[in-house]
Amino acid sequence: MNIQPLSDKSIQEAIALLRDGGVVAHATETCYGLACDLGNAEAVAKLFAIKNRPLNLPVSALFVSIDQSQQYVEWNEAALTLGTQHLPGPLTIILMKKPGCALHVCPEGGESVGVRISSHPTARQLAEAFGSPLSTTSANIHGKKNPYSTETIAEQYARAQVVPDLIIDEGELSHEASSTVVDATHGSVEMLREGNIGL
Repeated sequence: MNIQPLSDKSIQEAIALLRDGGVVAHATETCYGLACDLGNAEAVAKLFAIKNRPLNLPVSALFVSIDQSQQYVEWNEAALTLGTQHLPGPLTIILMKKPGCALHVCPEGGESVGVRISSHPTARQLAEAFGSPLSTTSANIHGKKNPYSTETIAEQYARAQVVPDLIIDEGELSHEASSTVVDATHGSVEMLREGNIGL
């Protein structure tokens, strides 16, 4: 398994792998997550195979900013108020795709996107360097516990046939709750999963 410490070299390798359809595990403000190019359907299919994730269960999209996300999704007043207050941070806001949006959030398609703007420096660095939306989803195999260390990732994937192409090691992360998830597709905000951010 390709595990490297955080460095300029590992970030450069991560970006090269992401551009080539690879999947990279990295630290986030909650736990270790998996990134791939959401504009590449084959990369997304690989991500779902790695996680053994149900094909109809979307992953979220990692953006650099609200401004960048507005190229892909329809923001409404309620969502924008919430996002302005709490982003960057551990908040996922589900919004409708704009017409022509080519993000692949799951192999079986979908009309909405969970918007994440990370406050973690590595996640932000990857998103900024890559330049277009990446996936953001916990780096565990579906149904197993969220990983807060690369050792946990290595243990979970020890017998897996498909594994992340690169794991960027930042040591043991603090055990934070998963992101708060809200649905704002209908113009109001509905709590779907409560995390560190309350409404």
